[in-house]
Amino acid sequence: MGLYKLGLTGSIGMGKSTTARMFANAGVPVFDSDAVVHQLYAPGGAAVAVVEETFPGVVKDGAISREKLSAMLSVDPSGFDRLNAIVHPLVAAARERFLANAAAAGHELVVFDIPLLFETGGDALVDGILVVTAPAEVQRSRVLVRPGMTEGKFAQILERQTPDSEKRQRADFLIDTSQGLEAAQKAVDSVIAELSARSNQDRT
Repeated sequence: MGLYKLGLTGSIGMGKSTTARMFANAGVPVFDSDAVVHQLYAPGGAAVAVVEETFPGVVKDGAISREKLSAMLSVDPSGFDRLNAIVHPLVAAARERFLANAAAAGHELVVFDIPLLFETGGDALVDGILVVTAPAEVQRSRVLVRPGMTEGKFAQILERQTPDSEKRQRADFLIDTSQGLEAAQKAVDSVIAELSARSNQDRT
């Protein structure tokens, strides 16, 4: 089977980050695209100068201020395309380094933690897709308690994301995180076991 690339995604508030940690704790290498973007935006990051050039005024203390960038994009949503054209190639380069390291270490399964997997065409990069989901009322209650979150911001985020119902239809694996951490952990273990069994079958 080679190195199996599992795409992990889910709408805001569905528990994707917690699920990703469960894979990492089980020894599966996880590529966290958000963490890579944070590094690119940090002081000395490869994206800082070029993003500042495209969106003047978003740098603060040598780093890109996500608050300033977000405010600029909320006024002019067309800026998302310009931003993606800068950031995506840098993330792709980091992803290739991650894959090379995982293969060299002998891993058979890696997870790509990509919030906007379908929206950015990331589904073409993976061998299978795991969607974390939860009922809409659970999602809503989780998101609205976040610092600085408002009904308006929540609605704006949902507009940019593929609907949960469509994500579920396109998934190879589903984990409902509303059932509690123990159930989610069992589901993660089940996915790992299934993919490991497939790998063993391919070798025989």
